[in-house]
Amino acid sequence: MKNLLLIFSLAIILLSCKQQAQKSLELLDHIALAKSTLKVEVLAQDLDVPWDLAYADDGFLWVAEQGGTVSRIELSTGERKQVLKIEEVWRQRTSGLLGMAVHPNFKRNPYVFVNYTAKRDSLMVSRLVRYTFKNDSLYDAQLLLEIDGNTAHNGSRIAFSANGKLLWATGDAHHFENAQNDKSLNGKILRLNTDGSIPQDNPNPKSYVWAKGFRNIQGLAVSNKGLVYTSEHGDAIEDEVNLIDKAANYGWPFIEGKHDLANEKAFAIANNTTEPIRSWTPVIAPSGLTYYGGKVIPEWQNSLLLTTLKARSLRVLKLNDDGKSIESEEIFFANYYGRLRDVCVDNNGAVYISTSNKDWNPSPGFPLAADDKILRISLTQKVTQKVLRGVKAENALPKNGQQLYQVYCGSCHKEDGKGVSGVFPALAGSAKVNGTPNSLIQILLKGINQNPSQQMPAFNFLKDQEAAQILTYMRKSWGNNSAEIDANQIKLNR
Repeated sequence: MKNLLLIFSLAIILLSCKQQAQKSLELLDHIALAKSTLKVEVLAQDLDVPWDLAYADDGFLWVAEQGGTVSRIELSTGERKQVLKIEEVWRQRTSGLLGMAVHPNFKRNPYVFVNYTAKRDSLMVSRLVRYTFKNDSLYDAQLLLEIDGNTAHNGSRIAFSANGKLLWATGDAHHFENAQNDKSLNGKILRLNTDGSIPQDNPNPKSYVWAKGFRNIQGLAVSNKGLVYTSEHGDAIEDEVNLIDKAANYGWPFIEGKHDLANEKAFAIANNTTEPIRSWTPVIAPSGLTYYGGKVIPEWQNSLLLTTLKARSLRVLKLNDDGKSIESEEIFFANYYGRLRDVCVDNNGAVYISTSNKDWNPSPGFPLAADDKILRISLTQKVTQKVLRGVKAENALPKNGQQLYQVYCGSCHKEDGKGVSGVFPALAGSAKVNGTPNSLIQILLKGINQNPSQQMPAFNFLKDQEAAQILTYMRKSWGNNSAEIDANQIKLNR
C-alpha cells in the first residue's frame, strides 16, 4: 500500500513538472499559407531592443540587447536568464551591442562571439570579442579584433561559414571611402579563425578581408549549401540582398544596387563588381536575415527570411534550386508588429523574430505595451485568433502621394509629419514645406549635406509625377494648406 502511495505521489510530481515545462505562451495571431497554418506567440517581452537572436545546439535561444545585455531563453518554458552585461558598451542611435554568434558546435566549444561599440579615449571603436560559457555565465573576454566605429553604419552581424570560419559583416562607419579602401576593415566581410587569427586561404593571407564594397550590412546568413548572403541598407535608393563570393567587390560607394547607370557600368567593368540578387527602391531598411532550409513549413523551404525596419515586415524570399537567385517575394506583418530587427530558426523549424520598437527611431503608435518582444512562429492545426495572410511584393507598390510619402519619407519624418526631435525635422507647420515651391523642390532633388547632424539624401531619381505627388501631400497634410506642386514644376527644377 505504501509503495502504491509513493508511486502515485511521484506521478503527481512528474505531471506537475511536465505542466510547468510546457508553459503556454500568449497567442497573438495565425498565418494562413497555401497549405500550412502557423501561429504567432510571444516568447519574451519587455526587452531593450533585442538586436540579435541566435539558436544554439543546447536548445536555448540566445538574445543580445542593444544596451549590452546577453541572455538565453529556455525554449520549452520561456524562462529567460541574463548571462552577461557588458558595461563598456557605448550606445547612441544605432551603436551598442549589435552582432552575436554562438559556436555551431556549442556543446563541445562553448564560445559566444559578440560585436559592440565602445569608446577608447575619444575614439569610437567597434570590437569583436569571444566569451566562454560556463556555470550559466559568460566570462574570459578575449578581444579578437577592433576597428573604427561610429554612431551609424557600424553594420554589424556575425555568422559561421560552412567550414567553421567566423564571418564579421562591418559597415563603412559613415566614411564611404572605407568600403573600397583595402587598408580599412570597414565596409567589408571579414573572415577569421575562432582565435582571431587570419585564415591562410583568405584572398590575401595577411588580411581579414573576404569581400568589400559595402555600406551598412544589417543581415548575414549561411545556407545549408554553404552559400553566404547579406542584407544591406542603401541610401535613399537600392537596399540590397547580396550573394557573397570570395574576393568579390560589391561596388559601394560608386554603385548602388543594380549596375544600371552609365557611371556605375563604367566602375563595374573596371573593377569587376558583383550585382545584388535583389534590390529595393523604395527602400525597406532590411535588417536580420536567416536561411530556412527545413520542411516543417514547406512553403518557406529554401527561402531567405528577412526582417525590415522601415517597411516593418517579415519577407520570405524564395530562392531558386541552386540558391543563386530570388524567384519570388512575399510580405508578412506589414505595419503590424512594428519595426522588426532580427530573425532566426531553431532545429524544429520554428521561426523567431524580434521587434525593435524601443530603438532610436520608433514608428508612430509604437512601442506597444510590453515591447520589445520576441515572437515565435510555428506550425499549428488549430485556429482561434485572427488569420493573417502574405502579400506578393508586386502587389504592395505605392500608388498615390500618401503611400509614396510613407515609403520614401515616413521612416524619418513619420506618418504624422512630426519627425524625431533633434534628429529629423517636423514637416507639419514647417516654413520650408509651406514656403516657395522651388525651394522645397530643390531640397527634395538635391538633398541636404550641411553637416553630420543635418543630412538628407537626394531624391532626384524620383519621376516628376512621383516627386510632385509627395510634395503636394506634404503641403496638404497635418494642418498644412499650401498650393499643390505639379510635375512640370519638378521638371523645370532639374
